[in-house]
Amino acid sequence: MVTGWVLETVAADRSRIAYEIASWPYRIGRDVDNDLAVASGNLSRHHAEITADGPGRLRLTDLGSTNGTFVNHERIQGTCEIGENDIVHFAQIEFRIVRHARPGEDDPDTHYPISATVLVPPDRGLTHNFLRDEQPFRELLAGRGIGCAVQPIVHVRSREALAYELLGRGEHPALPVSPMRLFEVAATLGREAELSSAFRVHGVRAAGPRVGSAMVFVNTHPSETFGPQFLDELRALRAQQPALPLVVEVHETAVVETERMRELAAHLAEMDVRFAYDDFGAGQARLNELGEVPAHFVKFDMGLIHDLDRASERKQRVVAEMVRLVHELGSVALAEGVETEAEAQLCEQMHFDLLQGYLTGRPMPVSQL
Repeated sequence: MVTGWVLETVAADRSRIAYEIASWPYRIGRDVDNDLAVASGNLSRHHAEITADGPGRLRLTDLGSTNGTFVNHERIQGTCEIGENDIVHFAQIEFRIVRHARPGEDDPDTHYPISATVLVPPDRGLTHNFLRDEQPFRELLAGRGIGCAVQPIVHVRSREALAYELLGRGEHPALPVSPMRLFEVAATLGREAELSSAFRVHGVRAAGPRVGSAMVFVNTHPSETFGPQFLDELRALRAQQPALPLVVEVHETAVVETERMRELAAHLAEMDVRFAYDDFGAGQARLNELGEVPAHFVKFDMGLIHDLDRASERKQRVVAEMVRLVHELGSVALAEGVETEAEAQLCEQMHFDLLQGYLTGRPMPVSQL
């Protein structure tokens, strides 16, 4: 390319499309005589223009558009300076300005179309498909600045720690610590499954040698549960630590996909990996589906357990009956989110097998094991 700059956007399948800026000025608009013609009635005929503005800098000018030009989600008035990784919206259509991009170098999912016409979905709001700087997140996925905490899972009567759940944490100086915030970043990039995998692989490698004979519960993201990459990763982890008692937590939304769940259970059994249904009672999973593919463990959602000792007798009877049915299916009942002794005692009376929550152990760094 002549200028060394591209406008990058995201396709419906989350792949990246990069439009080369071949020469200055570079004009964007609805009409076909623009350098980048965008087939959207929300754009003006000649919407905006990009020009060179000194070494490493560009200038973006709104050409009197009706629906505006935005830089980093702020509408500009007239003209402003822009640079690498700035996010630009022409009306609602999002691009990121990137320098020196090459097919396959910066991102293997990026491709360069022959046509310079953009097809636009009917969404009229400003999208959030890009971060201004994705490099720190890519480093996290590669293992730099990724951390792990563990939370004990204890026997309901003895309170002995029989297992630990691995909880991913961020330790990269340029990224949030909270896994929830990191998954928000991953969702922006369409890389939730990759983040889930990175947390899991790091956690097993860090905690596996420290837990002794205790079981290790690992989380999954719904988008990866039935994918071949997930199974390949588990086989690799099992090969590295063949004696580790591994339990995969499956989100309750996957329970309703009975045939796929049956296939997954068979693959896990071949690897000597047990599985748990997570967040049971929070959404659409029903005991009927649990009966089709019984799990080794059923984790009752913390929403059911919180203040259970103060709940109505009707709710308490319902939860107790659910525990009984889970046992009839051959599964272990685990109460998640136990915070008070009163909740724990009632869970014992209801014949829960295991407890997890702040009462019996807060998340702690894996180094404290």
